[in-house]
This record gives sequence, structure tokens and C-alpha cells, in this order.
Amino acid sequence: ASTTLSAAQPDTRDRRRDVTQPPSRSARAPATGSLPRVMAEDAAEAAAQMEEKLKVEDDAAAESGGDAEEGGDAVATGGAKKKKKKKKKKKAGRGGAPGSGAAGQTSPPSVPVSVLFNNVFPEGEIQSYKDDNLWRETSEEKRELERLEKNMYNEVRQCAEVHREVRKYIDNWVKPGMKLIDVCETLEDSVRQLIEARGLEAGIAFPTGCSQNHIAAHWTPNGGDTTVIDKDDVIKFDFGTQINGRIIDCAFTKTFNDMYDPLLEAVREATECGIKESGIDVRLCDIGEAIEEVMESHTVEIHGKEYEVKCCRNLNGHSIAPYQIHAGKSVPIVRGGDTTRMEEGEFYAIETFGSTGKGYVREDLECSHYMKNYDVGHVPLRLPRAKQLLGVIDRNFGTLAFCRRFLDRAGETKYLMALKNLCDNGIIQPYPPLVDVKGSYVAQYEHTIMLRPTCKEVLTRGDDY
Repeated sequence: ASTTLSAAQPDTRDRRRDVTQPPSRSARAPATGSLPRVMAEDAAEAAAQMEEKLKVEDDAAAESGGDAEEGGDAVATGGAKKKKKKKKKKKAGRGGAPGSGAAGQTSPPSVPVSVLFNNVFPEGEIQSYKDDNLWRETSEEKRELERLEKNMYNEVRQCAEVHREVRKYIDNWVKPGMKLIDVCETLEDSVRQLIEARGLEAGIAFPTGCSQNHIAAHWTPNGGDTTVIDKDDVIKFDFGTQINGRIIDCAFTKTFNDMYDPLLEAVREATECGIKESGIDVRLCDIGEAIEEVMESHTVEIHGKEYEVKCCRNLNGHSIAPYQIHAGKSVPIVRGGDTTRMEEGEFYAIETFGSTGKGYVREDLECSHYMKNYDVGHVPLRLPRAKQLLGVIDRNFGTLAFCRRFLDRAGETKYLMALKNLCDNGIIQPYPPLVDVKGSYVAQYEHTIMLRPTCKEVLTRGDDY
């Protein structure tokens, strides 16, 4: 049969001599004996064409999506080089690690963190539970409980990121000679912008505390205050953020003189000890005992005189609940406290105060902090102005703490008598400044922690403290 080729067919010997030049499709009509070899050549040609097509498509996808990266040496296949692909790692956000400062943030901070982090915020520092609770880390049931709370976790991490961004700026910016009222208003305006404040849904959790020297807590300037920062001041900046009532409470101490460093170090170490000792099923009194031991092992020399660092024994950390800054449990900073235990799912503000004075605070000075009692029912009011002011407080602050400057900002004037009437009726609770003896110095550090089902998360941890 192989001898019956038509004269129009090309000579197969020519094709064998020039293997680099494949014949055209119209010129192929092979003899029966050469059919398997010709079919193999057709299959090879089709495979080469398909390979070339896939290569072109891959190159186009790499150029348009930007996801393909060149890695290693190119691999030669059929004389062509193909690029290796690497899987693109999923990023939590563009901002970087907690406390590092989001890329693209301004100074002073004004860009909302939701923009910088694509609404996925970095978790805080993770610490393991001790001893009998180590099993929680590998429990699938506990992991599932955390997956159910994913949105809430993201909200509190957003609050924590706002706190980190704002305090980083304030720590670097504040200088002696500045008015404290200007510093507070700058800080609070930054919080409102970064958290995209929207009434009770998101915003400032309580007034900015900027207590100086012997004043331990609950002091913020009222309208018209002219207090100026001095180079020898020890200032406690204590401010909070909230989204849907989930409050972040965190504080640090700012000084401008190195002689206070041992005092700050003592308080910082005591706070870290309190965080380390905290956990599910831990007794609150045990935390206080550990804090006191660390704090009172330190001394500090100020103006040539040596002082023992004392815990402010009537100040405490506290549990936090939605729209409730003090949720009922107190974390002591000295031995002999309550034997109540911490529980899964709770939030705590772990804070310590170290003093060179008596280590005992009392109420003094003009009041600036106020808060509506969380459990107050209906109380009949006789003064119309008091009723109107209560409506303003309910709409703007609810059960969150506020100060006189916040009422000024809401447009209220001549409200002091109405505010006093609300306090006298037990609807609003005043929180005057808490002070140690005059001439002493008090320092404070504070973090908010979350007792997750599998681990402990220090939400407000940053690269500063």
C-alpha cells in the first residue's frame, strides 16, 4: 500500500532531512506506513502551541494582577522559560505591627485607622494562661467561641490602635510651657478623627486625665483653665476610646527630667506584674499581693532625697463592661484584697499607682469628672433646667464619663446649678480629683486586657510600653 502514493504528495525524505521546519497542514497526506510518526508530530505541535498560549495568558495575568512574583531561577521547558509563582500572603492591614504606627498617618494624627488598616486591626500581645488553663490553647470548643466573637474583637482592637496612634504623638509632641487644656483638646480631637466619632456608637470613652505631680487621678482642666506644664512635672495621661460601648482604658506617665525614671520604672514593672498574674480563675487578692511586692522593692532619689516607692493602697484596677467603665470587680494593688476570681470573657484595666508620699489618696480640688449612675432608675426632677440637662447627657454620653468641657462643646451654658441638682438626686455621680500629700509625686501605668477563651490578650500593648 505504501507504493501507491500520489505524485502530488511531498517527499517524506525531505521532511526527515529538515526536522526543524515542520510541514504545513495542507502539505500533509502521509503514507499509511508513516501515519503513527506524523500523528505524533501533530500532537507535539499542538502541545507546543498550547504551552505557548498558556505562557502568554500567565504573563498577562501577572502584569494585570501584580500577584505573581519571580522566584528562583527560570525553568526551561521546550526551550522556553517560565516564571515560578509564589502565593501572596494575606495581610491583616497595611499599618504594620501594633504600636509601630500606621503607615501613612499624619502628624498630628488625623487619618482614620479604618482607612489605614482596611478595617482589619492587629491583635495585641498574646500571653498564655498558667498551669491548669494551658489546655485552653488547643481546645477546639474554645477556639469556636472566639470565632463567634470575631467582630467584637476587631472593634476593641480598633479602639486600641487609635489609642496607640494618639499617645505616640502626644508623648513626642507635649513640651514644658504648653497649656494643659490645649494638650487635652488636641488629644481628644485626634481621637475623634481617628475613630470617626459618631455619638454613642464610637468616640471618647471618658475625659482625658492629665493629673500633675501629687494629683493621682480624675483631674482634667475645666474651661478657662490656664495651668501650664512645668519641666519638673510628673503628668499622668489617662484617656479612653470606645466603639459600641467596648472601652479601652490605658494610661502612661510623662516626665521631662531623668531623675523620675526610677519611679516610672517601678510603676511600669508593677503593672507588668499585674498583667502577668492575671488570668481566668485567678483570685484578685493574689494579683494585688504580687503587685505590691514588685512596687515596694524600688526606691527613687529626687532632689537629693531618697524615697521608697509606695502603692496608692486605695486605688485599684477594675473590670470593664459595655458602656460601664467600672463594672463591679476591683483589682487591688496591695495585699489583702477580695478573693473574687477573674472569669472567661471579662475585660480588665490593670493599673498601678506608685507614690513618694503616703501612698493614700483623698478627694480634693475642683471637680471636673462626672458620670451617670449605671443602675439609676427614674428619679422625678422638679427643676426644668435639670431635666433638660439630663436629656443632653443621655443623648451625648449615656453612662460614659464626661467633663464640663464636653458640656461646653455640646453647646450648654450656665449649667452648674442643674448639674449640682442631678448630683444631689443621685442621678449623676461626681468624681473629684484624687490627691496624695502635696509635694509628693505619683506615677501611673495602665493596660486593658481581655481574657479570651484560649489566651490572654493585652489589647493596648505598643512599642512604647
